[in-house]
This record gives sequence, C-alpha cells and structure tokens, in this order.
Amino acid sequence: MRDVNADSQRVTTTAVGRLGVPAGILAAVAGAFAYVGAVDPNEPGHYPVCPLLRVMGLYCPGCGGLRSAHALVHGDVLTALHANALAVAGYLLFAVLWTVWVVRAARGQPPRIDLGPVTLWSLGALVLVFTVVRNLPFGGWLHP
Repeated sequence: MRDVNADSQRVTTTAVGRLGVPAGILAAVAGAFAYVGAVDPNEPGHYPVCPLLRVMGLYCPGCGGLRSAHALVHGDVLTALHANALAVAGYLLFAVLWTVWVVRAARGQPPRIDLGPVTLWSLGALVLVFTVVRNLPFGGWLHP
C-alpha cells in the first residue's frame, strides 16, 4: 500500500526545491533595489560614475539606471522613465520572465524561454537605437 503522506511530502519538497533558485534571485534583486532605494544615486560619491560618460561624454544604455531604480522604489514612475526608459522596460521584462519561471517551476516544467535569433537581434538593435538617439541633439528627452 502506498503512503500518501510520503508522496505529498515528496511533492512539496521537490516543489520547494524547484522554487528555491527563483526565490533566491528575487531576494537578490529585492535587496539590490532596497539598497538603491535607501542610498540615493542622485547624491555624488555613493556610486561610481559611468566611464563612458566620464571619458567621452556619451550616455551608455545603462546611464541613469540607478536613478531610475531609485525613483521606481519610491513610486515615481515618470521620473524613473525620464532617468532611463530602457531600464524601466528591463525591470518589467525581468518581472514577466521571473513570473513565467516561477509558474513553470511550480508546475514541474523546465524554465525554458526560447529567445530566437530574431528576438535577440531585435533587442540588440533596440538598445543600439536607444543609445544613439539619446546621444543626438534631438534625443535630449532621453538624457538621464
């Protein structure tokens, strides 16, 4: 005769095991956002300056990302978008992908997200266009 309690315990244990890595990633991201929310990147001296901005005077795709995260932690979505709209899109993309990962892990499915070459090249082109436009005179609205 099968032991139903042992089977349910084994299912629970494996479900907890499958959700351990996504939970750890979420804890790390939440800790990073909490730190950036507590230590204002708008005040000089707390974080290093972007080397590309310092040396060449150009905004990289990540410039303003910490200010964006800080604003988002404090609930100021418009300021976050102004600081780095691409970073805000990245935060949303991370949230969606993490949720898909957790749902698939809870169901016992592999955390497989197929990003084909077209998707990856499109994302790369988006980052490139964002970087170029924010450094052109008419792209001043994308400056952090």
